[in-house]
Amino acid sequence: MSILVSGSLVYDYIMDFPDSFKNHILPEQIHILNVCFVVDRLERSWGGTAGNIAYTMKLLGADPLVVSAVGSDGGGYVDYLKKNGLNTDFIKQDEKRSTASAHITTDNEDNQITAFFNGPLDLAEEYNLAAIASPLSVALISPTSKSVMIKHLRDCRERGLPAVFDPGQQITAFTTTELQMMVSQAEFVIGNDYEMKLLQDRTGWDAKKIISETKTLITTLGEQGAIIATPAGEQINVKSCPPKSCDDPTGAGDAFRAGFFVGFERGYNFKTCGQLGAVAASYAIETYGTQTHRFTLPEFSERYEKNYGEKIILV
Repeated sequence: MSILVSGSLVYDYIMDFPDSFKNHILPEQIHILNVCFVVDRLERSWGGTAGNIAYTMKLLGADPLVVSAVGSDGGGYVDYLKKNGLNTDFIKQDEKRSTASAHITTDNEDNQITAFFNGPLDLAEEYNLAAIASPLSVALISPTSKSVMIKHLRDCRERGLPAVFDPGQQITAFTTTELQMMVSQAEFVIGNDYEMKLLQDRTGWDAKKIISETKTLITTLGEQGAIIATPAGEQINVKSCPPKSCDDPTGAGDAFRAGFFVGFERGYNFKTCGQLGAVAASYAIETYGTQTHRFTLPEFSERYEKNYGEKIILV
């Protein structure tokens, strides 16, 4: 079966700022903010939530199906996905607008500032997930155009397909009612600790209420690992997998999602799923860019066993 990944396909412009943002911002003058961060590294790379998640899923031997859109300059991205063995049948191309782009600046404390251009991502709304003939095990509804996320979650409910609501940086785009509806339509809600606090603030629901509306709440905590909570009161703490180097944190969260839901598709328990996600994230952190890490399944399994003291067989 395939794992459906609805989200963005983006050209990432990744920059390193060799200082801390806080040293260049005057809190008492925030109302007239005017700053320039001189970066010492700039690279353009393949990115976007759908592309990043699907890339790592493919490395893990899964069969992700990407649902997204690119612009007039996106043919190269589609060709790249095909060369990596990914299904591109559900990627729209707009001949007028440019592909979505993200300009991501990371300081030396791993804080990030991002400017994002949506481009033609709204075109993916034309796809009805309920009508896709391919057998699907789970669908990830990741950050992209707001209208696409709303529709695709609704499609999953119509199809009876387990869905993951991953609002990310799009949380503020939704109204309170929309967020409550989407949480209630999903089987999983996932985000980092900041996003979870923001989600609680925007919905007016505390973590207990969110868990009661969905089935599983996954909170990622960076180097502190992750917490997986269920309505039954179960709380599973997953420790992180230390990377060999910390070259770039961008895309680590997407790699975690890839590992977790490949594990879910294969029937592993939540703790093992979380540990698979943590190992996948460690590889992403070791390279500059979101789709530059590589590993073989034996290498991945060896790192998993070394870090968690358990054997894992991936085929």
